[in-house]
Amino acid sequence: MDLKLLRTGLKTSSFELINYNIKMKTVLQELFKGKRLRFDEAKQALLDIGKGNCNNSIISSFLTVFMMRGIEGEELEGFRSAMLELCKPIDLGNLQTIDMCGTGGDGKNTFNISTTSSFVVAAADVKVAKHGNYGVSSGVGSSNVIEHLGYTFKGDEASLKSEIENVGITFFHAPLFHPAMRFVGPVRKELGLKTFFNMIGPLVNPSKPNYQLTGVYDPSILPLYDHVLQNNLERYAILHSEDVYDEISLTSDFHIYSHNGIEKLSPSDIGLSKLEANDIGGGETVDYAAEVLTNVLSGDGTKAQSEVVAANAGVAISIAKDVSLREGVEEALELISSGAGREVLDTLLK
Repeated sequence: MDLKLLRTGLKTSSFELINYNIKMKTVLQELFKGKRLRFDEAKQALLDIGKGNCNNSIISSFLTVFMMRGIEGEELEGFRSAMLELCKPIDLGNLQTIDMCGTGGDGKNTFNISTTSSFVVAAADVKVAKHGNYGVSSGVGSSNVIEHLGYTFKGDEASLKSEIENVGITFFHAPLFHPAMRFVGPVRKELGLKTFFNMIGPLVNPSKPNYQLTGVYDPSILPLYDHVLQNNLERYAILHSEDVYDEISLTSDFHIYSHNGIEKLSPSDIGLSKLEANDIGGGETVDYAAEVLTNVLSGDGTKAQSEVVAANAGVAISIAKDVSLREGVEEALELISSGAGREVLDTLLK
């Protein structure tokens, strides 16, 4: 058959798809040989995937490479840049904001410490642009619990900006802002394994906040996140507890990678008690997780629950206000005791 005739019988998009897949196969062949991607190469590869230019086999192979050999800082930064370019952006104007979002994946079934802490931070007059999703490693992610409490997710800029201006906090439910994930989601679901997309989530807030508090359960991710955040933010902190929590759990010593350097601290270093794992449980069901959240914010949580929230909220306050960690923790404890966080929650839900 004449090649010209064949081409006229096919849509241009079909030929483009073939060309993109050929290009990605070339990238894959280099990756199989041990090549590391430069920033621009990583970004372009994920742009091609996120625009629907690659078939599922190519996507699966690409994800598998990084499950086998890990990811490097420049690659992660390139992937992040691509996701931000592909997302639905939100402009919050001149507001100085912080995001508080961890990788998840620690399998500890704690109550929603990060989400609870976010309301305490908002009560400290810090604007919180919270990026989150439904639970993956557990059944109760930040989106699960806030939706259960009666919050309606919003995707329009005006509503989100109004909330953060008037209440001090708003929630970015990830699926509303990252349409490119529809091309990757089915492959990730079929694989049923953790991929580098689990690492990207906390780094791709569509409003591009000024400050960031995040946590990782895997210590090998600490320097990768540090590489990305130090190149993009003025102030930030990355948390990891030695007994594998993606936040300060107070059940062990913990590490903080931040704009101030690297620290290893114990609970007593920030004036708090060492806890047991069962002191901070509560993530098994959304009902109980929501109950713990409201109790803590009302000043009615247990001492352990209040202190673990104060630890994480205190780091965020110290970043946003540029004060010491001890000062941040002390302010968080006062706000929890006064029930100020519950006032923020109630105002948001109204």
